[in-house]
Amino acid sequence: MQVAIYGKYPVKMMLWTAFLLIVVFFSSVAPAEAEYKGKYPYKVGTTVGMIADIIKEVVRDKGEVTNIIGTGVDPHLFNPTRSDVAVLLKSDIVFYAGLLLEGQMTDVLVKISRRRPVYAVTELLKESYLIEDTTTNHSDPHVWMDVKGWMKAVEVVAAALSEFDPVNGGFYKTNSAAYLKKLEALDAYAAKVIGSIPADQKIMVTAHDAFRYMGRAYGIEVMGIQGISTESEAGLKDINRIVDLLVDRKIPAVFVESSVSDKNVKALLEGAKSRGQSVRIGGELFSDAMGKAGTYEGTYIGMIDHNATTIARALGGQAPTGGLNGKLPMAH
Repeated sequence: MQVAIYGKYPVKMMLWTAFLLIVVFFSSVAPAEAEYKGKYPYKVGTTVGMIADIIKEVVRDKGEVTNIIGTGVDPHLFNPTRSDVAVLLKSDIVFYAGLLLEGQMTDVLVKISRRRPVYAVTELLKESYLIEDTTTNHSDPHVWMDVKGWMKAVEVVAAALSEFDPVNGGFYKTNSAAYLKKLEALDAYAAKVIGSIPADQKIMVTAHDAFRYMGRAYGIEVMGIQGISTESEAGLKDINRIVDLLVDRKIPAVFVESSVSDKNVKALLEGAKSRGQSVRIGGELFSDAMGKAGTYEGTYIGMIDHNATTIARALGGQAPTGGLNGKLPMAH
């Protein structure tokens, strides 16, 4: 495997050519010496919780996973502290999302890749799979919203760990296969419950445009007030356009996100109310970060189960209150 380092998010067009040269350069450089010869558990550094959760499932007791971007923190805007950088530098192997999700961390990842093997978990995704954003001219990074897409990340992790620690390659392969079976069940559940939403209400409006992979995978129209990066600003024109949609299609609910301000969503509710349309907040979704550590929603499976169940129930679909595994709070 090879290291792929991505640039600042969003990238200005005048810097794009230079940025591409950097990407090509680092993609062509072999990673730091990968084979591990130390004691167990070795240290694994990750950027976002969705990646950390995969690695915990695959590595088990062979590695100790430390994640630097915590619950409710927006990775688009995250600027690592000195202690965050130290965590990654002290790690024996590092995983990040890629596709410009961790936009403020480009320089850090470049430097770390000179000392440690560094892997982007999205590196197996084909260009034809990725959704391009016309406003930024690069790919939407929120691939974990499509379970099948995120299963490719599991394959990257399993292969990288097997390359890094070949003695336990069979162990990682077995663990990843077991986890992939769980993800297959999650994918089928999301398709079923979202598919149960009445056709005329099958649209989800959220704070920012993080759910397009989910929309494509499970057949629901999605609309974010902000763009794919929370650095973009929503204007009055954007708010009014979505209010028109809510009123015209009589959409019953919109959604807030755990890692994004709800001020724009509240503006939608007020705008719809002024037009005589009652719209409620259908629930809080997890977009760029999972739930609290130690909770079911603090796992990738719990995160997607929560989102699919919440969306289906808020928009008139059928889903059990406890979700796929009966572990969601009854409030859902």
